[in-house]
Amino acid sequence: MIDSSYIHTISWWGAFRQQGYDIPMASIHHFVGMGGDRLVDSLLPGERDRSADPDIMASHGALYASHWPALRPFDGVKDLLAQCHAGGLAVALASSARKKDLEVMKGILDADAFIDGATSANDAKESKPSPDILVAALEAIGVRAADAVFVGDAVWDMKAAAALGIPAVAVRCGGINAAELREAGAVEVYDGPADLLRNLNSSAIGRLIART
Repeated sequence: MIDSSYIHTISWWGAFRQQGYDIPMASIHHFVGMGGDRLVDSLLPGERDRSADPDIMASHGALYASHWPALRPFDGVKDLLAQCHAGGLAVALASSARKKDLEVMKGILDADAFIDGATSANDAKESKPSPDILVAALEAIGVRAADAVFVGDAVWDMKAAAALGIPAVAVRCGGINAAELREAGAVEVYDGPADLLRNLNSSAIGRLIART
């Protein structure tokens, strides 16, 4: 919903460099959308001194926060949320962001009237690709997995949804190609929220609205 994937990438890159790790941005970007603890563990040597891991994650958070003024929603996001809400769907932001990042993102979206619940990192024991955050989001709005559709832009989003049997609609605006998203479990792939909005009636979301 927010154009932040590459900002996360450069923030992780800077955080790693502060601890002496030179990790290529392309490698980092592949893991964006995964929980920070898992991302760090996936990119750094297994035999490292793990005592520095919390400092890396804290540095990422600080660097990411420095980019808050540049964050923007993708085209069509607010209208997409409004259409889902008008169609009778309960809308949850299944975010694993820190609480302060979540509040900033909600302010950028400016769509609270169409959002029925939201999660933060504090709501999940295990981070994505574990489905814990999706379970928390469903609980927040009182919806069963069988009655849900999930929209995400990362491979790890698709895997989390697949673990619960939730149809996952993918958008490519996070920088991941359609083939990877489909391989991870996406049932549909769109260029971004505006493209999904244009095709809403024929999408998995549209079919869910028709059932409501």
